[in-house]
Amino acid sequence: MVNYKELGLVNTKDMFAKAVKGGYAIPAFNFNTMEQMQAIVQAAVKTNSPVIMQVSKGARNYANGTILRYMAQGAVEYAKELGCKNPQIVLHLDHGDSFELCKDCIDNGFSSVMIDGSHLPYEENIALTKKVVEYAHAHDVTVEAELGVLAGVEDEVSAEHSTYTKPEEVVDFSTRTGCDSLAISIGTSHGAYKFKPEQCTRNAEGKLVPPPLAFNVLEAIEKQLPGFPIVLHGSSSVPQDEVDTINANGGKLPDAVGIPEEQLRKASKSAVCKINIDSDSRLAMTAAVRKYFNEHPDHFDPRQYLKPARENMQKMYEHKIVNVLGSNDKL
Repeated sequence: MVNYKELGLVNTKDMFAKAVKGGYAIPAFNFNTMEQMQAIVQAAVKTNSPVIMQVSKGARNYANGTILRYMAQGAVEYAKELGCKNPQIVLHLDHGDSFELCKDCIDNGFSSVMIDGSHLPYEENIALTKKVVEYAHAHDVTVEAELGVLAGVEDEVSAEHSTYTKPEEVVDFSTRTGCDSLAISIGTSHGAYKFKPEQCTRNAEGKLVPPPLAFNVLEAIEKQLPGFPIVLHGSSSVPQDEVDTINANGGKLPDAVGIPEEQLRKASKSAVCKINIDSDSRLAMTAAVRKYFNEHPDHFDPRQYLKPARENMQKMYEHKIVNVLGSNDKL
């Protein structure tokens, strides 16, 4: 068994307490590759921000759990090499779907896990979450749980329709499970197609304008759980400049739309202290790679096209940290 402290990682307890009090959110960036990890660390160090590096079940299968463990340890050492004396980096399991998966991640150095029982009946969600919490807390690992269902598709997480979190359930759920943070559903969605065109309006340029988040639900939850760490999943903004670059260089992403950044900034000033961003990283990487190949069709060295991809992701991460989440200079 490997304890996360041996890797130089931290859990989310103090990180979230400071974020709730300070009115900002911690960036939770999903990663699958070395280039994504490098870009995340470079952005966090440059902006002096704490950061959560997330791994989905699919990413873990893709990259291998052992390799990811050492990548996380490498991320901490890399941050120090870049000049950060005390990196605050969390390795987090995103959307864990079983006790066995969460346990395996805890045993292999993860400092935080999410158990997603939101698709289960309420009492079964409580029972599963409580089982994970008991094991995690015995190893000083923090646990994120979920109430409500997000629509959309990302990795192995898929739902056709969303169900808002019920504010009247949150006290009972958090008390009985002992979870450290709670992911809620207020209108965010997984993937690059977060809303269907019929759910949106169009602006003068013909671009889709998504419906607003249900801040009334968030406010009701905050009243029930004052100061409790809240998490938003499916919070990529799907930058239209990246979508346009992809489409202009052979891609086909019609009507891709995400969550407006001004709404995420508003949410991050509340008890929302962790905001998940995955699709934006994929879009930034893909846009840079497609553009590079279109301009250099004779090139084939991965370092040639992955370098601008890494740079574009770092630029995007820095923007999110400074202009959306407000976690810069919070180390």
